Amino acid sequence: MRFRRGALLFVAACGVLLATVAGRMVLQPGPTDFADGPRASLADYQGSSPVGVPAELATADIVMRGEYLTNAADCAACHTAEGGVPFAGGRPFKLPFGTIYTPNITPDRVTGIGDWSDTEFVRAVHQGIGRSGERLYPAFPYASYAMLSDADVLAIKAYLFSLKPVHSPARRNSFAFPFNQRWLMTIWSALFNRTGEFRPALNRSAAWNRGAYLVEAAGHCGECHTPRNLMQAMDQHSKFAGGVAEGWNAYDISGDSTSGIGSWSQQELATYLRSGFSPGRGTASGPMAEVIALSTSRLSAADVDAMALYLKSIPAIGSGPLPAIRTAPAAASPLAGDGDAVGRRIFEGACASCHGWSGSGALTPRAQLTGSRAVNDPSGLNIAQMILSGTGRQAAGNPFMPGFAGSYSDREIAAVANYITARFGAKPSGLTPGDVAKLRLQE
Repeated sequence: MRFRRGALLFVAACGVLLATVAGRMVLQPGPTDFADGPRASLADYQGSSPVGVPAELATADIVMRGEYLTNAADCAACHTAEGGVPFAGGRPFKLPFGTIYTPNITPDRVTGIGDWSDTEFVRAVHQGIGRSGERLYPAFPYASYAMLSDADVLAIKAYLFSLKPVHSPARRNSFAFPFNQRWLMTIWSALFNRTGEFRPALNRSAAWNRGAYLVEAAGHCGECHTPRNLMQAMDQHSKFAGGVAEGWNAYDISGDSTSGIGSWSQQELATYLRSGFSPGRGTASGPMAEVIALSTSRLSAADVDAMALYLKSIPAIGSGPLPAIRTAPAAASPLAGDGDAVGRRIFEGACASCHGWSGSGALTPRAQLTGSRAVNDPSGLNIAQMILSGTGRQAAGNPFMPGFAGSYSDREIAAVANYITARFGAKPSGLTPGDVAKLRLQE
């Protein structure tokens, strides 16, 4: 009898624990709920509308407005394969349960969206439902795009339909069972796609609401910078506390002064979003470089300022044991016994001419290593990714760093990454050749 009672209590405790975990996953705050105060529907809002395009494009035709909004939504980055035609799809995204390939969204009638109606397009963007009723995977960020206004979605469609049609058949995803069962996304959407149309905050400025719309809906920043829960939905309890995007660390962009952007000024953040570089803060690389090159660098100054204003209002979350960023330069020349000899040799031969031994940037401040979050990340992940693949697409004016994947072994890549974090960062990384080998598989 005592054993039975104990077993029942154990089962009950497990049930309570599972219910608590499930409840936390499902019962999440909305994207802007951290800002207390009343909200209004877009139809009832009396202030300057946060949706649409900037004032200077207010009288432009729908295609021009759609081009601007397509840039704001960063559609080209995902729907363009490396070396491929913009928007023709085929870019692979390697996820924990397989690889998904983005579809063609040019107006080709056979392989693209040329025969899609307005209703079908809006439904796909807002609800993640394809033209034939198939459920789309949330790698397509419809949980964020659900907040876009219908008019903005239709303007994006008008722009895409103005493009030259490209015949580009979809590549087959490689998801294993049960992840290849699209109907499961019906359950996912019911649980995690409930935000609906963007609702402006009545006690916030027009610029704050515009920034919120661009960051949360169009720019879908949380899709990369917010950690995922067990069901691969954004964990809004840890809003903007950092995530992983295509094998790169997408760092904390909450107001935390150590791991996030709490110590950044609004102007520093706006400068970074416009150009991919802010003095003393580092240069964008990898997926973030793409975001800046294809999206934020193409937005109006007022819109970028609004995004920076909104991001600076995000409460501090913190992403664990990331150290405070070291900003002091290193010695102006190498020192005897300075770190791993292999890493030092490679840095001297391939890196020092641009970055300098002090890390302050030998040729341009944009090559500065000190002050960068990636250099001060003890995982060394993003540094290794930069060495392997280069800095990726860059906004105008940023220096291009080539990839060295074909030039050095796994042992050498790990050694120079560890040398860089030790010499210029707050805490050295401990990458192994095996770690680098795994990163190569993600390319």
